[in-house]
Order: sequence, then structure tokens, then C-alpha cells
Amino acid sequence: MSEIKLIVGLGNPGKKYEQTRHNIGFDAVDRLAKDWQLNWRKDTRFKGYYCEGAVPTIGKVHLLKPLTYMNHSGQAIRAVCDWYKFSPESVLIIYDDLDLPVGKLRLRLSGSAGGHNGMKSIISHLGTENFPRLRIGIKNTEMNKDTVSHVLGKFSPEEQPYIKDTLNLVPKVIDLSLHEGLEKAMSLYN
Repeated sequence: MSEIKLIVGLGNPGKKYEQTRHNIGFDAVDRLAKDWQLNWRKDTRFKGYYCEGAVPTIGKVHLLKPLTYMNHSGQAIRAVCDWYKFSPESVLIIYDDLDLPVGKLRLRLSGSAGGHNGMKSIISHLGTENFPRLRIGIKNTEMNKDTVSHVLGKFSPEEQPYIKDTLNLVPKVIDLSLHEGLEKAMSLYN
């Protein structure tokens, strides 16, 4: 497996989507950028917010938040991969998962889209399912709430502590993945 060169957080651009469940990928890479002291810049070539830099003990990293809206995320990721000649296996995607309990993490080396439109776009544009992903649980426990309202809604006060803990854990998962491999991180954090 290739080493991770690009870490992508999925979400939707714009104020109305900030801190919604569907934007947990954006929140996760924002946390990484803050911890690694990297500054976001809008990059039209990459169709998103992008940053890169040398991180002590890790080396050079690239972060991306696509501005193509969730369902077209693959366009932005493809643009970065083409520019830097990154293989799909060197791209780690962080995104929300309706099937996992709130705040639960699941790291995988590959897999299907599982009904997630952002992942469908990425698989289509990269031409493979063989790239790592870190899913963050946003399960709907309110039976009377439809899926769209749930994913585009903000975390409830009861969910906030779980999400805060998860976003604090993401840098540790990524750090271990970069230093000791995805398999080691999977064995400790899944």
C-alpha cells in the first residue's frame, strides 16, 4: 500500500452547512490543519480549499476540502491527484457514515460507496474503490426524522460531547496511520 499523501475531508461549502453532520469531514481536516499549523487557501485549480506543508515527525502533507458540493467531490480529488500524480491508494477520505453510532470511527483500506453520494463520485473519478477512508458515525436515532434532514442538521446537545471527543481523536488516528500504518491504526481505533 502507498503511503498517505492527501487527506480529504468531505462536506458542503457555505455557512448554512457549517457544523452539520454531513460536514464532519470538513471539521476533521480543519482540526488537522489547526494542529499542524497549516493555512487553508482557496485553490480554483483544485476546486476547493487546499493546504500543504511539512509537519514535524510526519513530513509533507496535503489537505483538501472540496468546494464542489458533496455529490461531486470526486472532481476536486481527481484534480489534485492528476496535478501531483498521486495514486488513489495514497488518498485518505474522511466522511460521515449514517450506519455508525454517533462519534464512532471506522478506518478501512477500501470498500464500496455504501450509498454515500460523495463516495460514489470519488470512486467514479478515481476509477477504483481501493483507497483508504475514515468514516465518522452520525447515525439517526430519531425514527421520525428523514435522512436528508438528519445529515444536513446540526449535532444535538446530547451528541456534541461525542463529536468533540471524536474530533480530538482524529489527529491521533491519522498520526498513527502515517507513522505505523493503517492496519495498526485500524486494530486500535475501529
